[in-house]
Amino acid sequence: MVGEAIFERLPDNWKRLVTVRVAIALALLVALLSVVTGVLNISQEAADFGPLAGSVPDSVQQAVGFTGALTGFLMVASALALRRGLRAGWWATLILLPVTAIQGLLQLNRYSLPLIALSLLSIPFLLFTRNRFDQELSLSTTQLAAGGALVGVQAYGTFGAYALREDFDGIENVLDAFYFTLITSSTVGYGDIGPTSPEAILFTMSVVVLGVASFGIAIGALVGPAIQARITKTLGKMTDSELELLDNHVMVLGYGDLTEPIVTELHTADTQFVVVTDDDSAADELSDRDIRVLTADPSNEAPLKRAKIENARAVLVATDNDAEDALAVLTARQLRPDIRIVTAATDRQNTRKLERAGADDVISLAELGGHLLVRSALGSDESPVVSQLLGEDE
Repeated sequence: MVGEAIFERLPDNWKRLVTVRVAIALALLVALLSVVTGVLNISQEAADFGPLAGSVPDSVQQAVGFTGALTGFLMVASALALRRGLRAGWWATLILLPVTAIQGLLQLNRYSLPLIALSLLSIPFLLFTRNRFDQELSLSTTQLAAGGALVGVQAYGTFGAYALREDFDGIENVLDAFYFTLITSSTVGYGDIGPTSPEAILFTMSVVVLGVASFGIAIGALVGPAIQARITKTLGKMTDSELELLDNHVMVLGYGDLTEPIVTELHTADTQFVVVTDDDSAADELSDRDIRVLTADPSNEAPLKRAKIENARAVLVATDNDAEDALAVLTARQLRPDIRIVTAATDRQNTRKLERAGADDVISLAELGGHLLVRSALGSDESPVVSQLLGEDE
């Protein structure tokens, strides 16, 4: 297509600007408009504007006003997911955009016209930029279990309260049952709905116990890691906006005694680089030295994508563990078949293995040290040897 051909000719920086930032800006703008129009529709009398004028009941207009504000807050969450490059955020935004357009249409308010127009405009743009949001949403087993428990308790309370509606004062339909479950499990308890039989009292007690437990577990498992990640960034780790600026940089995968001279050399030469390591103490030390660091497993694909391996110029891997280095090399090679990868082997028997993993150059520290020791013992100048090993005489 013509649009895709023009897009491919743009510089990389413009591609990132056109795709990621504009998509996020559109999602946030739709979210803001959805909240504002929803609140205006709730606070004002029923309107009568648009092609559906006269055919939408007042109760439906008020309902879509309330749900429109709620959808706007959900759009904010999906925009934040887009900012992290998550595929789940892309899908959520793609689903919510038609919803906001329909809600704006049903509100029958002239203030909803910008919401409808922008929602419809954002859909083809989001489809066009789908390949830019490829990060998988990684949830642990604990997080999945906590989310499932929270949903399960709400379902248990809703259907149970509806089944026992004759034993409650104020429950007439499923919405009333869900409302009762939500305010009971969250310990709000307005008191407008109450049990009138021993069975209903026992059921309410079970909802209180299970609801409080599920909310507590869910907050700890789902919100806790996000808070911890935010604190980590505050303490000096790279933010997503900083990662977006990486271009033509060197990636150093892993950190150890062998990596320290590499980092020092790159830092002294004022070369743009980023270190990816799962060692928290090493990450803190590097951050204190104003060195870019991403705390993550360098053998996983997700952190390498976050560190913009597609824009990197080279990859250096040199820790004290050849097995971990091989995994990091293999992952980097799969993500970027054309990138130059250089690594060091602590055991010279692993040189071939690292080459088969995808390294372009493998330096055996044992052989290098042996050459230098012999030349030094014979009283020769070791500089030509170093130059030859580094390929400077070629």
